[in-house]
Amino acid sequence: MKRTMNDTHGTTCAVAKTAELVATKWTPLIVHDLSEGPRRFMELEKSCPGISPRTLSERLDMLERQGVVVRRSYPESPPRVEYALTDKGQALLPIIREMRRFGHSWLIPEPESDPAPKRRRAPTHR
Repeated sequence: MKRTMNDTHGTTCAVAKTAELVATKWTPLIVHDLSEGPRRFMELEKSCPGISPRTLSERLDMLERQGVVVRRSYPESPPRVEYALTDKGQALLPIIREMRRFGHSWLIPEPESDPAPKRRRAPTHR
């Protein structure tokens, strides 16, 4: 039998409940992308290389049910649907920023500096 965080920490553990939401694969990336403003499905799909349309649809549905994302349909031809963060979704952004900061500090190696400076070419005039 597979145990979940809530089996161990209980349904009232705020850390376990938040981790359950944020630790779902692709969720932090979707929230991060939506932090820049409303996005259409195809824009989100392009910004998350490797995500299948089905998985993206499932994640957006889950985030909508959780009150993190709102889906807006516009009666245009062709129909337009956009996804945007709710206030609850905006409240996740400090967590996403800290994940980014942690990744840059501890997980992403800094580019090696070149010991010898590169020579600059003389400008060419046309």
